[in-house]
Amino acid sequence: MEARAAAIRAGDARELVWLVEHPPLYTAGASARMEDLLAPGRLPVHPSRRGGELTYHGPGQRVVYVMLDLERRGRDVRAFVRALEAWAILALAEFGVRGERRDGRVGVWVVRPDRPPRRDGAPAEDKVAAIGVRIRRWVSLHGMAINVEPDLGHFEGIVPCGLHGYGVTSLVDLGLPVTMADLDVALARTFPAAFPAARADPG
Repeated sequence: MEARAAAIRAGDARELVWLVEHPPLYTAGASARMEDLLAPGRLPVHPSRRGGELTYHGPGQRVVYVMLDLERRGRDVRAFVRALEAWAILALAEFGVRGERRDGRVGVWVVRPDRPPRRDGAPAEDKVAAIGVRIRRWVSLHGMAINVEPDLGHFEGIVPCGLHGYGVTSLVDLGLPVTMADLDVALARTFPAAFPAARADPG
């Protein structure tokens, strides 16, 4: 990923999106706090240069590494993160899932009316897609993870993204028989709406 990003910046390679699946592990972003690792030794912990805190990656989760030239796409990191959220929301909508943003909580959330409300009276909600990025010389690295059918129990070993009191869900947990291939098709179909073509000339 680092090599590809460098090649994109040098003009020797095109933008690229990788759709991958990891073995079970935790990754620690630049803001990770080790006190949020609730079950040390449960899974390997890999340091990551992306933004964000601790998260889980594993089978049944689509990890999307996004290497885009932000020099040609506006040099706006906040807008890039919002575009990633929009992409996930559009892809989830292909399966009838209403993904939503939340101020102060990067990622995509779904309301759970089937569960008791939170202590503050707000509806229960779970995160279905996490986002963590790095920008190097205005080329993006890392990206997002969308839960299709991972082992949700592994999220109990950490405080996901440093957020206490919120759950994590998946498409299958929501009762949808979606496969990884189904999600990949939805991601490919909705990408152009979230990321219109970049300017041909960075100037």
